[in-house]
Amino acid sequence: MMTAAYSVSEFCNAHRISRAHLYNLWRRGEGPARMSAGRRRLVSVEAAALWRQQMESQAPATIKTGDRP
Repeated sequence: MMTAAYSVSEFCNAHRISRAHLYNLWRRGEGPARMSAGRRRLVSVEAAALWRQQMESQAPATIKTGDRP
């Protein structure tokens, strides 16, 4: 079965960021789109992919291509 959405913990583990960093991103309006399911906050797989693409497009070219400075 394929996951349709990440919990906050799953998203943070998958993207190797802390919960505090994710909540700071959301507070600044820079985090992935989220949805609520009752009291839970979830990030859809599609929203996570879009967020990753946006982060990659903002990264310096040396990081995007894997080149070392």
